Amino acid sequence: MNDMSTTDDLVLDVEQIKKLIPHRAPFLFIEKLADIRPGESATGYKAVSYNEPHFQGHFPQFAVMPGVLIVEAMAQTAGALVIYTVGQSAEHPPLVYFMTIDRARFRRPVRPGEMLRIPVKAVRRRGPVWRFTGEAYVGDVLCAEAEFSAMIREEGGTDANSSNSDR
Repeated sequence: MNDMSTTDDLVLDVEQIKKLIPHRAPFLFIEKLADIRPGESATGYKAVSYNEPHFQGHFPQFAVMPGVLIVEAMAQTAGALVIYTVGQSAEHPPLVYFMTIDRARFRRPVRPGEMLRIPVKAVRRRGPVWRFTGEAYVGDVLCAEAEFSAMIREEGGTDANSSNSDR
């Protein structure tokens, strides 16, 4: 378990993020995690590049980052926050799975060359289930927002908060 104090000055780079969540290119959508308040909030960052494979078909004449991938970036930010909060075991790293996506709104297209800033906030935690709000900005302009929930599970399929002896 990490120190639960505010770590606003702590910034995790992509290699540190890869130790927290299992995503890898081309499906890793955050490359920096900052403003970390364990159990509460964090901000992910994503430099949107024209070289990303989804831009070959979405859309070649007017490349736009798919909204579902923006929500995925929110979820990856939240997942990294959760694993950072609860700590990780090299032997059995927990995984975070989407459960719900609610109130997703897409307000402005995100284009190659832009930097996404993705603040997420934990709004509730009940056992292994966490509920979040997330937003995605380019500069100060809100591009997308959503509420979502996720369940933290150990790799073997048991809840991260339960031991195998509880089963």
